[in-house]
This record gives sequence, structure tokens and C-alpha cells, in this order.
Amino acid sequence: MDASSIIIVLVLGAVAGWLGGLVFQGGGLGLIGNIVVGIVGGFIGYWLLPKLGVHINTGTGWLNYLITAAIGAVVLLAIINIIFGRKRS
Repeated sequence: MDASSIIIVLVLGAVAGWLGGLVFQGGGLGLIGNIVVGIVGGFIGYWLLPKLGVHINTGTGWLNYLITAAIGAVVLLAIINIIFGRKRS
């Protein structure tokens, strides 16, 4: 993996984590947290969606990754919030 590929994965991971935080209503974890959640969400999405019979095909690789990672990020944020709970002020 070259430097440009790493940058693309980090940017798409950050966007996917941010989208997951928006969908999960305030479940975002900041820039670094969103990058991690987005990248891990990508792995979760690519593992989980085919098992559920869901196949995302938009014609472009980066958009497929972004949608799949965002769905995985929502799942990951849900698990994180179930385990650690939400702090309400």
C-alpha cells in the first residue's frame, strides 16, 4: 500500500465514521475516533453485510467502501454505546 492509498483510506474512514456519528445521533468520537470507527466499520460492514444478504454495488469502489464502512460504523457505534453507555448531561 503506497502513501496515497493510505491517505485515501484515512479520509474515507473519517468520512464514514462521521456519517456513522450523524446517523447514530451524536455517537461521533472526534476526528481520530471517527477515522478508527470508519476503518473498523469498513471491516465490520464487509463481514456483516454479505452474511445478511446485502450487496452494495454503486459502480465505483470508493463509494461502495464509503457506504459499507458507514453502515459498519453505525453498527460499531451502537455496540460501543451499549457497552459503555451514553453520558447524558
